Amino acid sequence: MSITPKSPAINQQGWVQTWVTSQWKNPSIPGQLSAEINSLAFHLLYMSFVSFSIWQIRLARPNQFAMAMVGFRNEDEGDLMACESPFKFYDRLKESQIFRFLKLIGCTNQQVGEFAKFVKRRNKIAHPTGTVFFNDQAAIDAEIADMMKEVRNIEEHMQPVIAELYRAFLSGESADPELRQYTDLADEVRINLVHTNYMSNADIAYCRVFDMSALAAEPFHDEMLALHQSLIDAYPSDDMEAAA
Repeated sequence: MSITPKSPAINQQGWVQTWVTSQWKNPSIPGQLSAEINSLAFHLLYMSFVSFSIWQIRLARPNQFAMAMVGFRNEDEGDLMACESPFKFYDRLKESQIFRFLKLIGCTNQQVGEFAKFVKRRNKIAHPTGTVFFNDQAAIDAEIADMMKEVRNIEEHMQPVIAELYRAFLSGESADPELRQYTDLADEVRINLVHTNYMSNADIAYCRVFDMSALAAEPFHDEMLALHQSLIDAYPSDDMEAAA
């Protein structure tokens, strides 16, 4: 089924001259619309990943996160700290603004600019400016590869944050059999570690190799080891590497 718009009715042509000019003087390139739509869809995934990373930074480093909001309106600061999901960030922030929080994990201004460049491209694609970025599948494949390169860069910078979140999980209420929410350790890991922290497969893979000896002096160390083993069992390394 074609999604190319049909010509307007004859009796309506007086007020659609601009549409007619655009449709027949500037015909679309075969495959162009599909490539542009694919780019928009992948952009949503990319921005979701960025949002999850910012969420993790806020959970692991709330004081630094609060300091990074200097210059925002007071009500916006409160709303950002109280957001109940990563997607709520965009109620108060423009997409391009959210990247500033990546400075909290050591990203430079230049790197932040590289991460945010896809927002500008998406805006040009989404609006009828006449700008065409992707004429074929090869072009969109190159764009996706560029996005994935930046995803890997962010993941690398995020590793200390993931370690902080994992350590907080292991040494918190989850380690105490009397306080943890679930008796099944696999459920405790899945819900209160992976889901709560919006962890990706790459994040889980990093947790798998966490140095448990660093917690040897902590209370409930045996319970921590049991939680760690539950993570390893529930998320095999082969599965994580294949999906990452």
